[in-house]
Amino acid sequence: MEKNMKRPSLVVLAAGLGSRYGGLKQIDQFGPSGETLVDYALYDALKAGFQKVVFVIRKSMEAEFHQVFVANISKQAEFHYVFQELDTLPAGLTVPQGREKPWGTAHAAWTANEVVKEPFVIVNADDYYGRTSLKGIHDHLLGINDDELYACLVGYVLKNTLSDHGRVSRGICEVDDQGFLKSIVERTDIYKGGHTTAYYEENGVQIPLTGLETVSMNLMGFSPKVFDLMEQGFLQFFENNKHDLKAEYYIPTVLDYVRSSGIKVPVLKTDNVWFGVTYKDDKPGVVKRISDLVESGVYPHQLWN
Repeated sequence: MEKNMKRPSLVVLAAGLGSRYGGLKQIDQFGPSGETLVDYALYDALKAGFQKVVFVIRKSMEAEFHQVFVANISKQAEFHYVFQELDTLPAGLTVPQGREKPWGTAHAAWTANEVVKEPFVIVNADDYYGRTSLKGIHDHLLGINDDELYACLVGYVLKNTLSDHGRVSRGICEVDDQGFLKSIVERTDIYKGGHTTAYYEENGVQIPLTGLETVSMNLMGFSPKVFDLMEQGFLQFFENNKHDLKAEYYIPTVLDYVRSSGIKVPVLKTDNVWFGVTYKDDKPGVVKRISDLVESGVYPHQLWN
């Protein structure tokens, strides 16, 4: 495989409504000097070698995001906004009457196609991934041929990604003996506890999980060729779900499309501990974890000083 000379960009998915959190968790403060979780992702990304950052937001968020992030990042990396709106759709499609819910993470990533022409990594704005995970996927993408369709993801251990305060969505991965993805299924109702470490519900039945499953936290890498596949997948999703006003097009679906195309998708397993905020009650625990990382010297007390 010919080595890619283009540095990957970082695409931050930040257009979520935060309905379960009760507000814009993307700009909520968690660090000792008012830092957001995105600040730590950006700081780690710069340390890992990223030089371009693309924020996927809603137009209504622009002023707040500009105030919170631009001064810190724009002098250190190339910086862009793209907007995920209900009417940001492939040519020929219109928003179904009554649709209010955003189209999902795969649609959010697809909106970055206008400014991303190089390999890229996606992250969620409300997640902490760990610097070595970002460094690992950045360096991995330096070795790909970006003229070909390609995808990879970082795999976390399920039990290290659960909330104590309610249900979460996780992409459950099946990985073969060579470390390639066999399948990925988005489970939207995973709970901590039950008769095992975790379980999810399907058709009203509790299905146990061990807690050791490999899961995707949307830390994934792609070649720019994937945008065409994302669009084709969205057209099919739209046709199949245009009467379901709450259906979402998820990133794990795109990974499965890549795999089904005959492309092997490496799963870069990590021991990094993930944490994030889904519910307001998650915040004190995240603040404590960030504080511990600052006290241990992983981050300075004032991140952007």
